[in-house]
Amino acid sequence: MKIYNSLTKRKEEFIPLKEGEVKMYACGITVSGEAHIGHGYQALIYDIMRKYLKKAGYKVTYARNYTDVDDKIIAKSHETGIPADEYAAQMIENINAVMTKFRVDDPDVWLKATENIDNIIGFVQTLIDKGHAYPTKNGDVYFDVASFPGYGKLSNRNVEDALDGVRVDNDDEKKNAYDFALWKSAKAGEISWDSPWGKGRPGWHIECSAMNRAAFGDQIDIHGGGRDLIFPHHENEIAQTEALTGKQFVRYWTHNGLIKVNGQKMSKSLGNSLLLNELLEKYSDEAIKFALLQTNYRNDINITDELFPEAEKHLYEFYTTLALVDKVMDKLRGKELTFDIDVAADIVERVDDEFNACMNDDFNTALALSNLFGYFKEMKKLLASGKSDDFFAALAYAIQLRKTYGLLGLFKKSAQEYVAWYDGKNASDIPDEVQRLAEERWAARQNRDWAKSDELRDKLASLGYAVKDSKTGYELLKNS
Repeated sequence: MKIYNSLTKRKEEFIPLKEGEVKMYACGITVSGEAHIGHGYQALIYDIMRKYLKKAGYKVTYARNYTDVDDKIIAKSHETGIPADEYAAQMIENINAVMTKFRVDDPDVWLKATENIDNIIGFVQTLIDKGHAYPTKNGDVYFDVASFPGYGKLSNRNVEDALDGVRVDNDDEKKNAYDFALWKSAKAGEISWDSPWGKGRPGWHIECSAMNRAAFGDQIDIHGGGRDLIFPHHENEIAQTEALTGKQFVRYWTHNGLIKVNGQKMSKSLGNSLLLNELLEKYSDEAIKFALLQTNYRNDINITDELFPEAEKHLYEFYTTLALVDKVMDKLRGKELTFDIDVAADIVERVDDEFNACMNDDFNTALALSNLFGYFKEMKKLLASGKSDDFFAALAYAIQLRKTYGLLGLFKKSAQEYVAWYDGKNASDIPDEVQRLAEERWAARQNRDWAKSDELRDKLASLGYAVKDSKTGYELLKNS
Protein backbone atom coordinates (compact mmCIF):
# COMPACT_ATOMS: atom_id res chain seq x y z
CA MET A 1 0.00 0.00 0.00
CA LYS A 2 1.29 3.45 -0.92
CA ILE A 3 0.18 6.74 0.60
CA TYR A 4 1.07 10.24 -0.59
CA ASN A 5 2.95 11.97 2.21
CA SER A 6 2.55 15.75 2.20
CA LEU A 7 5.76 16.05 4.20
CA THR A 8 7.98 14.35 1.61
CA LYS A 9 5.80 15.28 -1.39
CA ARG A 10 5.75 11.74 -2.76
CA LYS A 11 3.95 8.42 -2.48
CA GLU A 12 5.54 6.14 0.07
CA GLU A 13 5.11 2.53 1.08
CA PHE A 14 2.92 2.47 4.16
CA ILE A 15 4.82 1.09 7.14
CA PRO A 16 3.19 1.84 10.50
CA LEU A 17 5.13 2.60 13.67
CA LYS A 18 4.01 -0.69 15.18
CA GLU A 19 3.46 -3.68 12.91
CA GLY A 20 -0.21 -4.40 12.31
CA GLU A 21 -1.50 -1.30 14.12
CA VAL A 22 -2.38 2.20 12.93
CA LYS A 23 -2.83 5.36 14.98
CA MET A 24 -4.76 7.86 12.87
CA TYR A 25 -6.01 11.38 13.59
CA ALA A 26 -7.94 13.87 11.48
CA CYS A 27 -8.72 17.49 12.30
CA GLY A 28 -12.46 17.86 12.68
CA ILE A 29 -14.88 20.74 12.60
CA THR A 30 -14.76 24.08 14.36
CA VAL A 31 -18.37 24.21 15.50
CA SER A 32 -19.17 27.85 14.77
CA GLY A 33 -21.95 26.90 12.32
CA GLU A 34 -23.77 24.09 10.57
CA ALA A 35 -21.88 21.42 8.60
CA HIS A 36 -21.27 22.23 4.92
CA ILE A 37 -20.27 19.94 2.07
CA GLY A 38 -16.56 20.47 2.78
CA HIS A 39 -17.02 19.15 6.31
CA GLY A 40 -18.94 16.17 4.97
CA TYR A 41 -16.29 15.43 2.34
CA GLN A 42 -13.40 15.47 4.78
CA ALA A 43 -15.27 13.27 7.26
CA LEU A 44 -16.09 10.85 4.42
CA ILE A 45 -12.51 10.63 3.15
CA TYR A 46 -10.97 9.77 6.51
CA ASP A 47 -13.78 7.36 7.37
CA ILE A 48 -13.00 5.54 4.10
CA MET A 49 -9.26 5.53 4.83
CA ARG A 50 -9.93 4.05 8.27
CA LYS A 51 -12.23 1.37 6.84
CA TYR A 52 -9.83 0.39 4.07
CA LEU A 53 -6.90 0.13 6.46
CA LYS A 54 -9.04 -2.22 8.56
CA LYS A 55 -9.95 -4.19 5.41
CA ALA A 56 -6.23 -4.48 4.69
CA GLY A 57 -5.79 -6.18 8.05
CA TYR A 58 -4.62 -3.38 10.34
CA LYS A 59 -5.92 -2.73 13.83
CA VAL A 60 -6.89 0.93 13.46
CA THR A 61 -7.58 3.50 16.15
CA TYR A 62 -9.02 6.62 14.51
CA ALA A 63 -9.44 9.82 16.50
CA ARG A 64 -11.16 12.99 15.41
CA ASN A 65 -11.76 16.25 17.21
CA TYR A 66 -14.28 19.00 17.59
CA THR A 67 -12.88 22.48 18.18
CA ASP A 68 -15.55 23.70 20.58
CA VAL A 69 -13.93 26.93 21.76
CA ASP A 70 -12.34 29.60 19.55
CA ASP A 71 -12.79 33.18 18.33
CA LYS A 72 -15.57 32.32 15.87
CA ILE A 73 -17.59 30.43 18.46
CA ILE A 74 -17.22 33.29 20.94
CA ALA A 75 -18.35 35.73 18.23
CA LYS A 76 -21.42 33.56 17.57
CA SER A 77 -22.10 33.48 21.30
CA HIS A 78 -22.12 37.26 21.44
CA GLU A 79 -24.26 37.44 18.30
CA THR A 80 -26.90 34.98 19.52
CA GLY A 81 -26.78 35.67 23.23
CA ILE A 82 -26.21 31.96 23.89
CA PRO A 83 -23.27 31.07 26.18
CA ALA A 84 -20.33 29.79 24.14
CA ASP A 85 -20.33 26.31 25.67
CA GLU A 86 -24.08 25.90 25.09
CA TYR A 87 -23.81 27.19 21.53
CA ALA A 88 -20.96 24.75 20.77
CA ALA A 89 -22.86 21.83 22.31
CA GLN A 90 -25.92 22.59 20.16
CA MET A 91 -23.82 22.80 17.00
CA ILE A 92 -22.14 19.48 17.79
CA GLU A 93 -25.56 17.88 18.23
CA ASN A 94 -26.70 19.30 14.87
CA ILE A 95 -23.52 18.24 13.09
CA ASN A 96 -23.66 14.71 14.53
CA ALA A 97 -27.25 14.40 13.30
CA VAL A 98 -26.43 15.44 9.73
CA MET A 99 -23.33 13.18 9.62
CA THR A 100 -25.55 10.29 10.69
CA LYS A 101 -27.92 11.22 7.85
CA PHE A 102 -24.92 11.31 5.51
CA ARG A 103 -23.99 7.85 6.82
CA VAL A 104 -20.45 8.62 7.91
CA ASP A 105 -19.44 6.54 10.92
CA ASP A 106 -18.10 8.02 14.13
CA PRO A 107 -14.36 7.77 14.79
CA ASP A 108 -13.13 5.33 17.40
CA VAL A 109 -12.27 8.26 19.66
CA TRP A 110 -13.99 11.64 19.83
CA LEU A 111 -11.90 14.49 21.23
CA LYS A 112 -13.03 17.96 22.32
CA ALA A 113 -10.87 20.91 23.22
CA THR A 114 -12.93 21.83 26.28
CA GLU A 115 -12.52 18.31 27.68
CA ASN A 116 -8.72 18.54 27.44
CA ILE A 117 -7.95 21.84 29.16
CA ASP A 118 -5.69 20.20 31.77
CA ASN A 119 -3.79 18.34 29.04
CA ILE A 120 -3.40 21.58 27.08
CA ILE A 121 -2.17 23.55 30.10
CA GLY A 122 0.33 20.80 30.93
CA PHE A 123 1.58 20.76 27.35
CA VAL A 124 2.04 24.54 27.30
CA GLN A 125 3.86 24.55 30.65
CA THR A 126 6.29 21.91 29.42
CA LEU A 127 7.05 24.00 26.33
CA ILE A 128 7.77 26.98 28.59
CA ASP A 129 10.02 24.85 30.81
CA LYS A 130 11.97 23.67 27.75
CA GLY A 131 12.48 27.20 26.45
CA HIS A 132 10.16 26.88 23.43
CA ALA A 133 7.39 29.16 24.70
CA TYR A 134 7.06 32.27 26.81
CA PRO A 135 4.29 33.94 28.80
CA THR A 136 3.56 37.67 28.63
CA LYS A 137 2.51 40.00 31.43
CA ASN A 138 -0.98 40.09 29.85
CA GLY A 139 -1.46 36.37 30.49
CA ASP A 140 -0.89 35.18 26.90
CA VAL A 141 1.58 32.41 26.05
CA TYR A 142 3.35 32.23 22.68
CA PHE A 143 5.41 29.58 20.95
CA ASP A 144 8.89 30.84 20.10
CA VAL A 145 9.19 29.84 16.43
CA ALA A 146 12.91 30.76 16.34
CA SER A 147 13.55 28.04 18.95
CA PHE A 148 12.50 25.30 16.54
CA PRO A 149 14.92 25.03 13.56
CA GLY A 150 12.68 22.69 11.57
CA TYR A 151 9.85 25.20 11.27
CA GLY A 152 8.42 25.25 7.71
CA LYS A 153 9.32 21.68 6.68
CA LEU A 154 5.73 20.67 5.93
CA SER A 155 4.74 23.77 3.97
CA ASN A 156 8.23 24.46 2.52
CA ARG A 157 8.17 27.96 3.97
CA ASN A 158 11.05 29.61 5.71
CA VAL A 159 10.50 31.82 8.73
CA GLU A 160 10.83 35.00 6.68
CA ASP A 161 7.93 33.86 4.48
CA ALA A 162 5.79 32.71 7.38
CA LEU A 163 3.71 35.88 7.53
CA ASP A 164 2.68 35.85 3.87
CA GLY A 165 -1.10 35.62 3.60
CA VAL A 166 -1.55 34.67 7.25
CA ARG A 167 -3.31 36.77 9.87
CA VAL A 168 -1.20 37.23 12.99
CA ASP A 169 -2.06 38.47 16.46
CA ASN A 170 -0.99 42.02 17.20
CA ASP A 171 0.80 41.96 20.55
CA ASP A 172 3.69 44.21 21.47
CA GLU A 173 4.93 41.55 23.88
CA LYS A 174 5.57 38.97 21.18
CA LYS A 175 9.25 38.34 20.48
CA ASN A 176 8.55 37.92 16.78
CA ALA A 177 5.49 38.60 14.64
CA TYR A 178 5.32 34.96 13.50
CA ASP A 179 5.21 33.51 17.03
CA PHE A 180 1.78 31.96 17.59
CA ALA A 181 -0.54 31.80 20.57
CA LEU A 182 -0.65 28.70 22.74
CA TRP A 183 -2.82 30.30 25.42
CA LYS A 184 -4.99 33.41 25.04
CA SER A 185 -5.83 35.63 27.99
CA ALA A 186 -9.55 36.10 28.55
CA LYS A 187 -11.34 39.25 27.53
CA ALA A 188 -14.38 40.49 29.43
CA GLY A 189 -17.41 38.25 28.87
CA GLU A 190 -15.45 35.43 27.23
CA ILE A 191 -15.48 31.78 28.25
CA SER A 192 -12.28 31.01 30.17
CA TRP A 193 -10.40 28.59 32.43
CA ASP A 194 -7.89 29.14 35.22
CA SER A 195 -4.24 28.61 34.32
CA PRO A 196 -0.79 29.43 35.75
CA TRP A 197 -0.86 32.53 33.51
CA GLY A 198 -4.31 33.74 34.49
CA LYS A 199 -7.78 33.12 33.10
CA GLY A 200 -7.83 32.28 29.43
CA ARG A 201 -8.43 29.64 26.79
CA PRO A 202 -6.35 27.53 24.39
CA GLY A 203 -5.01 28.79 21.10
CA TRP A 204 -6.29 26.85 18.10
CA HIS A 205 -3.08 25.01 17.19
CA ILE A 206 -2.25 23.63 20.63
CA GLU A 207 -5.54 21.73 20.88
CA CYS A 208 -4.70 19.04 18.33
CA SER A 209 -1.18 18.47 19.65
CA ALA A 210 -2.30 18.09 23.26
CA MET A 211 -5.28 15.89 22.40
CA ASN A 212 -3.17 13.69 20.12
CA ARG A 213 -0.60 13.15 22.84
CA ALA A 214 -3.28 12.37 25.41
CA ALA A 215 -4.91 9.82 23.09
CA PHE A 216 -1.87 8.23 21.41
CA GLY A 217 1.38 9.26 23.04
CA ASP A 218 4.30 10.99 21.34
CA GLN A 219 3.84 9.69 17.78
CA ILE A 220 1.10 8.72 15.34
CA ASP A 221 1.06 7.07 11.94
CA ILE A 222 -1.38 9.22 9.94
CA HIS A 223 -2.55 12.79 10.44
CA GLY A 224 -5.18 14.15 8.08
CA GLY A 225 -7.03 17.33 7.26
CA GLY A 226 -7.89 19.72 4.47
CA ARG A 227 -5.06 21.13 2.37
CA ASP A 228 -5.86 24.60 3.71
CA LEU A 229 -4.59 23.42 7.13
CA ILE A 230 -1.03 22.72 5.99
CA PHE A 231 -0.04 26.24 6.95
CA PRO A 232 -0.18 27.46 9.58
CA HIS A 233 -2.17 24.87 11.56
CA HIS A 234 -0.32 21.65 10.79
CA GLU A 235 3.03 23.41 10.55
CA ASN A 236 2.46 24.73 14.06
CA GLU A 237 1.36 21.31 15.30
CA ILE A 238 4.67 19.85 14.15
CA ALA A 239 6.68 22.63 15.77
CA GLN A 240 5.06 22.52 19.19
CA THR A 241 4.83 18.71 19.39
CA GLU A 242 8.34 17.91 18.18
CA ALA A 243 9.78 20.71 20.33
CA LEU A 244 8.19 19.00 23.34
CA THR A 245 8.96 15.35 22.52
CA GLY A 246 12.12 15.52 20.43
CA LYS A 247 10.57 12.87 18.16
CA GLN A 248 8.97 12.86 14.72
CA PHE A 249 5.31 13.62 15.41
CA VAL A 250 3.61 12.11 12.33
CA ARG A 251 4.88 9.50 9.89
CA TYR A 252 2.39 10.23 7.05
CA TRP A 253 0.70 13.60 6.58
CA THR A 254 -2.38 13.38 4.31
CA HIS A 255 -4.43 16.29 2.98
CA ASN A 256 -7.65 16.33 1.00
CA GLY A 257 -8.37 18.93 -1.67
CA LEU A 258 -10.76 21.84 -1.29
CA ILE A 259 -14.32 22.33 -2.49
CA LYS A 260 -15.07 24.89 -5.18
CA VAL A 261 -18.53 25.93 -6.36
CA ASN A 262 -18.71 26.71 -10.08
CA GLY A 263 -14.99 27.41 -10.10
CA GLN A 264 -14.89 29.60 -6.98
CA LYS A 265 -13.57 28.62 -3.58
CA MET A 266 -16.47 27.87 -1.27
CA SER A 267 -16.67 30.44 1.54
CA LYS A 268 -19.18 32.24 3.70
CA SER A 269 -17.91 35.60 2.44
CA LEU A 270 -18.85 34.66 -1.13
CA GLY A 271 -22.22 33.31 -0.02
CA ASN A 272 -21.70 30.03 -1.88
CA SER A 273 -21.47 27.59 1.03
CA LEU A 274 -23.46 24.40 0.44
CA LEU A 275 -24.94 23.12 3.68
CA LEU A 276 -24.80 19.34 3.87
CA ASN A 277 -28.28 19.02 5.36
CA GLU A 278 -29.82 21.03 2.50
CA LEU A 279 -28.06 18.87 -0.11
CA LEU A 280 -29.37 15.73 1.58
CA GLU A 281 -32.90 17.05 1.12
CA LYS A 282 -32.33 17.06 -2.66
CA TYR A 283 -30.05 14.08 -3.26
CA SER A 284 -29.37 10.68 -1.74
CA ASP A 285 -26.34 10.36 0.50
CA GLU A 286 -24.92 7.84 -1.98
CA ALA A 287 -25.20 10.24 -4.92
CA ILE A 288 -23.32 12.92 -2.99
CA LYS A 289 -20.62 10.39 -2.09
CA PHE A 290 -20.40 9.11 -5.67
CA ALA A 291 -20.02 12.67 -6.97
CA LEU A 292 -17.28 13.54 -4.50
CA LEU A 293 -15.33 10.30 -4.78
CA GLN A 294 -15.01 10.57 -8.57
CA THR A 295 -12.11 12.94 -7.89
CA ASN A 296 -8.86 11.81 -6.27
CA TYR A 297 -9.01 12.97 -2.65
CA ARG A 298 -5.89 15.13 -2.99
CA ASN A 299 -7.40 17.22 -5.80
CA ASP A 300 -9.90 20.07 -5.55
CA ILE A 301 -13.52 19.31 -6.43
CA ASN A 302 -15.51 21.74 -8.53
CA ILE A 303 -19.22 21.45 -7.73
CA THR A 304 -21.28 22.48 -10.74
CA ASP A 305 -25.06 22.47 -11.10
CA GLU A 306 -24.83 19.12 -12.92
CA LEU A 307 -22.49 17.26 -10.54
CA PHE A 308 -24.99 15.76 -8.09
CA PRO A 309 -27.85 15.19 -10.58
CA GLU A 310 -25.47 13.32 -12.89
CA ALA A 311 -24.22 11.20 -10.00
CA GLU A 312 -27.80 10.39 -9.04
CA LYS A 313 -28.51 9.29 -12.64
CA HIS A 314 -25.51 6.95 -12.62
CA LEU A 315 -26.65 5.42 -9.35
CA TYR A 316 -30.16 5.02 -10.75
CA GLU A 317 -28.77 3.05 -13.69
CA PHE A 318 -26.71 0.86 -11.34
CA TYR A 319 -29.61 0.26 -8.99
CA THR A 320 -31.91 -0.52 -11.92
CA THR A 321 -29.56 -3.36 -12.85
CA LEU A 322 -29.41 -4.57 -9.25
CA ALA A 323 -33.21 -4.47 -9.12
CA LEU A 324 -33.35 -6.61 -12.29
CA VAL A 325 -31.07 -9.17 -10.64
CA ASP A 326 -33.44 -9.27 -7.65
CA LYS A 327 -36.42 -9.67 -9.97
CA VAL A 328 -34.87 -12.57 -11.88
CA MET A 329 -33.83 -14.14 -8.59
CA ASP A 330 -37.44 -14.08 -7.38
CA LYS A 331 -38.61 -15.78 -10.59
CA LEU A 332 -36.02 -18.54 -10.32
CA ARG A 333 -36.46 -19.16 -6.62
CA GLY A 334 -37.30 -22.81 -5.93
CA LYS A 335 -36.16 -24.05 -9.34
CA GLU A 336 -33.32 -26.48 -9.83
CA LEU A 337 -30.59 -24.72 -11.77
CA THR A 338 -26.95 -25.38 -12.59
CA PHE A 339 -24.18 -22.85 -12.50
CA ASP A 340 -20.40 -22.76 -12.67
CA ILE A 341 -19.08 -22.03 -9.18
CA ASP A 342 -15.61 -21.27 -10.57
CA VAL A 343 -16.98 -18.44 -12.73
CA ALA A 344 -18.69 -16.88 -9.73
CA ALA A 345 -15.52 -17.25 -7.65
CA ASP A 346 -13.46 -15.58 -10.38
CA ILE A 347 -15.88 -12.62 -10.48
CA VAL A 348 -15.75 -12.20 -6.71
CA GLU A 349 -11.96 -12.30 -6.71
CA ARG A 350 -11.65 -9.96 -9.70
CA VAL A 351 -13.93 -7.27 -8.28
CA ASP A 352 -12.23 -7.27 -4.90
CA ASP A 353 -8.69 -7.48 -6.27
CA GLU A 354 -9.23 -4.59 -8.67
CA PHE A 355 -10.78 -2.49 -5.91
CA ASN A 356 -7.86 -3.24 -3.59
CA ALA A 357 -5.38 -2.32 -6.32
CA CYS A 358 -7.04 1.09 -6.66
CA MET A 359 -7.17 1.73 -2.93
CA ASN A 360 -3.60 0.54 -2.37
CA ASP A 361 -2.53 3.33 -4.71
CA ASP A 362 -3.15 6.21 -2.30
CA PHE A 363 -6.86 5.44 -1.82
CA ASN A 364 -7.74 6.01 -5.49
CA THR A 365 -11.53 6.06 -5.25
CA ALA A 366 -11.79 7.78 -8.63
CA LEU A 367 -10.33 4.76 -10.43
CA ALA A 368 -12.37 2.35 -8.33
CA LEU A 369 -15.59 4.13 -9.32
CA SER A 370 -14.65 4.18 -12.99
CA ASN A 371 -14.47 0.37 -12.88
CA LEU A 372 -18.17 0.22 -11.94
CA PHE A 373 -19.30 1.17 -15.43
CA GLY A 374 -17.58 -1.87 -16.92
CA TYR A 375 -18.93 -4.22 -14.26
CA PHE A 376 -22.52 -3.10 -14.75
CA LYS A 377 -22.22 -3.21 -18.54
CA GLU A 378 -21.11 -6.81 -18.23
CA MET A 379 -23.94 -7.57 -15.80
CA LYS A 380 -26.52 -6.28 -18.30
CA LYS A 381 -25.14 -8.52 -21.03
CA LEU A 382 -25.24 -11.53 -18.73
CA LEU A 383 -28.83 -10.84 -17.70
CA ALA A 384 -29.91 -10.37 -21.31
CA SER A 385 -28.62 -13.80 -22.38
CA GLY A 386 -31.34 -15.71 -20.52
CA LYS A 387 -28.90 -18.46 -19.54
CA SER A 388 -28.87 -19.70 -15.95
CA ASP A 389 -25.05 -19.73 -15.83
CA ASP A 390 -24.97 -16.12 -16.96
CA PHE A 391 -27.62 -15.12 -14.47
CA PHE A 392 -25.60 -16.57 -11.60
CA ALA A 393 -22.54 -14.74 -12.87
CA ALA A 394 -24.57 -11.52 -12.77
CA LEU A 395 -25.73 -12.43 -9.27
CA ALA A 396 -22.09 -12.91 -8.21
CA TYR A 397 -21.34 -9.42 -9.49
CA ALA A 398 -24.31 -7.94 -7.62
CA ILE A 399 -23.40 -9.55 -4.32
CA GLN A 400 -19.72 -8.68 -4.51
CA LEU A 401 -20.24 -5.12 -5.72
CA ARG A 402 -22.49 -4.46 -2.75
CA LYS A 403 -19.92 -5.95 -0.40
CA THR A 404 -16.80 -4.33 -1.85
CA TYR A 405 -18.19 -0.89 -2.69
CA GLY A 406 -20.11 -0.73 0.54
CA LEU A 407 -16.79 0.44 1.99
CA LEU A 408 -17.29 3.66 -0.01
CA GLY A 409 -20.85 3.96 1.28
CA LEU A 410 -22.46 2.73 -1.96
CA PHE A 411 -25.16 0.14 -2.72
CA LYS A 412 -26.40 0.09 0.86
CA LYS A 413 -30.05 0.55 -0.12
CA SER A 414 -32.78 -1.76 -1.37
CA ALA A 415 -32.58 -1.63 -5.16
CA GLN A 416 -36.37 -1.62 -5.63
CA GLU A 417 -36.85 1.10 -3.03
CA TYR A 418 -34.14 3.31 -4.52
CA VAL A 419 -35.52 2.95 -8.06
CA ALA A 420 -39.05 3.73 -6.83
CA TRP A 421 -37.76 6.76 -4.90
CA TYR A 422 -35.86 8.09 -7.92
CA ASP A 423 -38.80 7.55 -10.28
CA GLY A 424 -41.15 9.31 -7.88
CA LYS A 425 -38.72 12.15 -7.31
CA ASN A 426 -38.30 12.72 -11.03
CA ALA A 427 -41.93 12.22 -12.06
CA SER A 428 -43.14 15.24 -13.99
CA ASP A 429 -46.24 16.67 -15.57
CA ILE A 430 -44.66 16.66 -19.04
CA PRO A 431 -47.42 15.86 -21.56
CA ASP A 432 -47.40 12.44 -23.23
CA GLU A 433 -47.09 14.08 -26.66
CA VAL A 434 -43.90 15.85 -25.60
CA GLN A 435 -42.49 12.64 -24.14
CA ARG A 436 -43.32 10.79 -27.38
CA LEU A 437 -41.57 13.40 -29.53
CA ALA A 438 -38.53 13.34 -27.26
CA GLU A 439 -38.30 9.55 -27.55
CA GLU A 440 -38.63 9.73 -31.34
CA ARG A 441 -35.90 12.33 -31.47
CA TRP A 442 -33.60 10.21 -29.30
CA ALA A 443 -34.19 7.21 -31.58
CA ALA A 444 -33.40 9.40 -34.61
CA ARG A 445 -30.12 10.44 -33.01
CA GLN A 446 -29.24 6.83 -32.30
CA ASN A 447 -29.86 6.10 -36.00
CA ARG A 448 -27.81 9.17 -36.99
CA ASP A 449 -30.83 10.68 -38.71
CA TRP A 450 -29.75 14.22 -37.90
CA ALA A 451 -32.35 15.92 -40.11
CA LYS A 452 -35.24 14.21 -38.32
CA SER A 453 -33.58 14.85 -34.97
CA ASP A 454 -33.39 18.59 -35.72
CA GLU A 455 -37.00 18.64 -36.96
CA LEU A 456 -38.23 17.03 -33.75
CA ARG A 457 -36.11 19.39 -31.64
CA ASP A 458 -37.85 22.33 -33.34
CA LYS A 459 -41.26 20.77 -32.63
CA LEU A 460 -40.36 20.38 -28.99
CA ALA A 461 -39.18 23.98 -28.87
CA SER A 462 -42.52 25.15 -30.31
CA LEU A 463 -44.22 23.28 -27.43
CA GLY A 464 -42.03 25.04 -24.89
CA TYR A 465 -39.40 22.36 -24.22
CA ALA A 466 -35.65 22.11 -24.74
CA VAL A 467 -33.62 18.91 -24.82
CA LYS A 468 -30.28 18.42 -23.09
CA ASP A 469 -28.38 15.42 -24.47
CA SER A 470 -25.72 13.33 -22.72
CA LYS A 471 -23.87 10.13 -23.56
CA THR A 472 -26.45 8.01 -21.76
CA GLY A 473 -29.71 9.77 -22.62
CA TYR A 474 -31.48 13.10 -22.60
CA GLU A 475 -33.27 15.45 -20.26
CA LEU A 476 -36.35 17.51 -21.07
CA LEU A 477 -36.30 21.07 -19.79
CA LYS A 478 -39.28 23.38 -19.79
CA ASN A 479 -38.42 26.77 -21.27
CA SER A 480 -38.98 29.64 -18.90
